[in-house]
Amino acid sequence: MMKPFQRLKLAGYTQKPGDRMPATAAALSPLIAGSRLIFTGLKEVVHEPWTPGEPAAGQVRVKTLWSQLSTGTESIVFNRRFDPGTHWDQWVRYPFTPGYALVGEIDRLGSGVTGLATGDIVAVRHPHASHAVVDAAAVTPVPKGMDPRHATWFALAKITAVGARAIAYRLGEQVLVIGAGPIGQMSLRWALASGAHRVVALDPFADRLPAALRGGAATTIAMPVADAADAVRAAFGGALPGVVVDATGHPAVLGAALGLTAARGRVLVIGDTGKPAQQHLSSDLIMKGLTIVGAHDGHEDPGWNSDRYHRLFFDMASNGRFPLDGLATHTFAPSQAAEAYSTSESRRGETMGILFDWSKA
Repeated sequence: MMKPFQRLKLAGYTQKPGDRMPATAAALSPLIAGSRLIFTGLKEVVHEPWTPGEPAAGQVRVKTLWSQLSTGTESIVFNRRFDPGTHWDQWVRYPFTPGYALVGEIDRLGSGVTGLATGDIVAVRHPHASHAVVDAAAVTPVPKGMDPRHATWFALAKITAVGARAIAYRLGEQVLVIGAGPIGQMSLRWALASGAHRVVALDPFADRLPAALRGGAATTIAMPVADAADAVRAAFGGALPGVVVDATGHPAVLGAALGLTAARGRVLVIGDTGKPAQQHLSSDLIMKGLTIVGAHDGHEDPGWNSDRYHRLFFDMASNGRFPLDGLATHTFAPSQAAEAYSTSESRRGETMGILFDWSKA
């Protein structure tokens, strides 16, 4: 494992090993001590010291309470489970800062910031770290009284809400969600919130399925997707569902998903595989006249940006329309990061929400 290194990040400047601190950095007072997680190589994670710096004009500094490990994205990156030439391969360069779901308390305001105050609990799309210095416009207030651990689901909720808008659920639809991990859990909740009549969750890991039932699934199927055709028909009264969601990120699932979709139906691919060349179509695509819709976190437009998605999620969760109880299954201190990523990989069927508790940094 590489030796941990320390960096000082300030507006417009990043300290590299061997660099002298610039005068503008030395003039800032006080500079606080912090830490963050870094991938230094294949299956190598370091909890390193880090100085986050002060917010510039229009920025805020957030002291992290909790951050959520994305068991899909971060596991693919940590294990380099992706093919050369893919967007994953172009994205992952070492040292790599993982994570994108942080909830914390504003502890410093830059000049000119309005509408926010120190002590506010906010959500930030930022890598795992003890602090985040970001533009004020990039934070979303968390509703008062909401458990900040529940609030960490805001990022995965946004990603899957993009999928819900892309597939354009119709009132009364029958929906099969393949994969009951974090993305699948959020997907089935959005399907129900969008007017689906019956949503069924399918996953070979039975331990994941009670959370789907708490989220509103009509029933669940605990078996591999390749063996599930009869069980799926039984769950939908002898018919196939009009919408199938592939929330797995596993390349082999797409072909099976096509076979489980009703004629003229739609397949939503929301799980981003690192090996797209291994995804295969079947004759069902043509013979049934199916539509495949892909959705990704980056698919935004002026009317639907991250802040709007986040606020919608927080409003629905606060009103009890987006149940989150029991979704966080594991908590680690940042210093236990290696154990957290190992758990995410080796005990996949037992994990759901994996949180880092930054009070223990």
